[in-house]
Amino acid sequence: MAENTNSGGGNTGLAFIVGGVVVVLAIIAYFVFARGGMTPETKEVNVDVDLPEVAAPAVSGGN
Repeated sequence: MAENTNSGGGNTGLAFIVGGVVVVLAIIAYFVFARGGMTPETKEVNVDVDLPEVAAPAVSGGN
């Protein structure tokens, strides 16, 4: 009987592709969940809204 010496050499390329996808997803997850290691920037928001008083126009009572 012939002995099979091929031990899955055809799957080597697939293993590299899957490994590359796992590495890329790990990098994306790091930047999404850890925000790239950056500290959050605090901003002070001060909004002042001054609107002039609006009066309705005078209505004449004549018919």
